Amino acid sequence: MALQPVLVGGAWRQSKNPVGSFAAVNPATKISQPEQYPISGPEDIELALRAGQAAVAELRSTGSPAALAHFLDSFAEQIEARADVLVATAVLETALPAEPRLRLVELPRTTNQLRLAAEVIRDGSWQRATIDTGNNIRSMLGPLNGPVVVFGPNNFPFAFNSVAGGDFAAAIAAGNPVIAKGNPGHPGTTRILAEAAFAAVRASGLPLALLQLIYHTTPETGLHLVSEARIGASAFTGSKTAGLALKAAADRAGKPIYLEMSSVNPVFLLPGAIRERGEAISRELYASCSLGAGQFCTKPGIVVMQQDENSQRFIEEVQAHFAQNAPGTLLNKAGLTSIARAVANTLLQLSGDHFLAHPHELQTEAFGPVSLLVVAEDITQMKAIAAHLEGNLTGTIYSHSQDEDDPAYEQIEPVLRSKVGRLLNDKMPTGVAVVPAMNHGGPFPATGHPGFTAVGMPAALLRFAALHCYDNVRQHRLPLELRDRNPNGRMWRLIDGSWTQQDV
Repeated sequence: MALQPVLVGGAWRQSKNPVGSFAAVNPATKISQPEQYPISGPEDIELALRAGQAAVAELRSTGSPAALAHFLDSFAEQIEARADVLVATAVLETALPAEPRLRLVELPRTTNQLRLAAEVIRDGSWQRATIDTGNNIRSMLGPLNGPVVVFGPNNFPFAFNSVAGGDFAAAIAAGNPVIAKGNPGHPGTTRILAEAAFAAVRASGLPLALLQLIYHTTPETGLHLVSEARIGASAFTGSKTAGLALKAAADRAGKPIYLEMSSVNPVFLLPGAIRERGEAISRELYASCSLGAGQFCTKPGIVVMQQDENSQRFIEEVQAHFAQNAPGTLLNKAGLTSIARAVANTLLQLSGDHFLAHPHELQTEAFGPVSLLVVAEDITQMKAIAAHLEGNLTGTIYSHSQDEDDPAYEQIEPVLRSKVGRLLNDKMPTGVAVVPAMNHGGPFPATGHPGFTAVGMPAALLRFAALHCYDNVRQHRLPLELRDRNPNGRMWRLIDGSWTQQDV
């Protein structure tokens, strides 16, 4: 059977000397899909790197903000035109439900973030143009000097896809071409998204190699790719093991890499909250833990509470929810290994003393419908548990609605705040809104760098930008964004220490 073509060098073509092939497997039925996809070797990678570098050069002359924004808007439209086949293919490859998950939630989120990125481009303020008129020095954020390599995860076939997800949108909006390394869990879905993107590239007049797609590589080829001198940066969402290996390779070569890896997203339940509305919180906890079969990167994996009669009743309520509801389908076999092959909804419990004796081992992320309840002796021990947490994407504190828990909150919050990227009050962490203020990042090992987010425009663009400075450069030689006249009348620029939309 012929292998599906890769999108490399501005055209769909057969992989050159692939080192193997693979097919998607439906996680629910265990049936392999008929299409075969290549595992690309060095020849495909070399061609993609050369084409990516050529696209970088071409974008300097043809990649106007208007053209890039037009591409992203057109891509969103192309996705919507293919909604039926995208949803049907993703269901076959991931066993995720068509509705509401894929069609009504994830697909609209994907097109929305593409359109948000387009609007960020048109506004221009993300570039942080800074003008010092006294010294005639001007600077702004601009594209990198190489394509961005995006590694997509398996748990969001649309919204985090290497071809259409947030990393892709941010890299393109910052003015960079993308080499997408697809996830082998949903290659057909990725191919359809790439077809939609390529149609949008053609309609926008941008370089045809703005987007390139490699379905899969060997680990060695992936390590080579992130350390290549010709790339600008890489973005990875996936396991801690794979992420750290890629980071080590990129670091040795001095290449930026942005990682989303591991997070247990601790939830602290203060005594007043449990006493006041424990039953409602138990339902929220189960719904959050089981959403997407527990395969969300913001799933609450550790829940900490104080031992008393109310917390014991709460634990019994949570246990009932976990026992009474059917488990979902895990996306791949690796998920089974990480939760000791537990395929049913799994609720674990131990004491605060036990956790403090083994804090590292008990913070291993487990993809699946599993959560660990930690019952502390008192608020002081809850604070100690917070101090032993590793870096996480999120941390949550539930407290009494009338501020009865404020003294306990004031002890725990400062400690938890330093451990997480996003701090929540009285809500579960699994919702990640695509809004400018969102931080989908956090301290290591949640990510490779605590200063960046993978979700939220325009902040997500900063990972894929370089600071371009111009010293005593003549007006007509400056980028439009740094000339005396505001290029669009609405772009915010820092002129002599004041943010303004006015001309110099």
